[in-house]
Amino acid sequence: MQLELLNAQGQAAAKFDAPETVFGREYNEDLVHQIVVAYQANARQGTRAQKDREQVKHSTKKPFKQKGTGRARAGMTSSPLWRGGGRIFPNMPDENFTQKINKKMYRAGMASIFSQLAREGRLAVVDSLKVDSPKTKPLAAKFKAMNLNSVLVIADEVDENLYLASRNLVNVLVVEPRYADPLSLVHFKKVLVTKAAIDKLKEMFA
Repeated sequence: MQLELLNAQGQAAAKFDAPETVFGREYNEDLVHQIVVAYQANARQGTRAQKDREQVKHSTKKPFKQKGTGRARAGMTSSPLWRGGGRIFPNMPDENFTQKINKKMYRAGMASIFSQLAREGRLAVVDSLKVDSPKTKPLAAKFKAMNLNSVLVIADEVDENLYLASRNLVNVLVVEPRYADPLSLVHFKKVLVTKAAIDKLKEMFA
């Protein structure tokens, strides 16, 4: 699989031979959907909580007499049928949302995403991405010169200067190959991968 090798101006200067096992696979939409949903589910903390009829604040006094009112009989106002009553099956804070994805499925799904990005022209290769100082302005100017306004950068190594320079850019995310996730790959309009990171991606997902 040949990918575009971009220069400093964001233009395709040459072609880069990428491994077919990672960037030349068929697109498996069902598998990609599964790993994206699982990634989002595993990020949930489950901190929401609701009260059952035992936990809500209420009086144990019978609200009205049993017979003669024409209304349905009621024992206390904590009933789930009443406004302000407890929930029948409340959400609890220790609720577990995790979904298990096998390693083989995850590797195949990530390779499928990379391959589809390459076919759509949303993935390109750069020699390297370095900044001399932890300043946001020079890095933003570099991406602007390359005509990139929404980009995920997968660098073989993210040093302190590059991390500090990129963290305040809203539509830019710079990560190492081990931190590349399916949601970010799908979300960003463009994905830049350094040459050295290609080898690491091959080791992880081939």
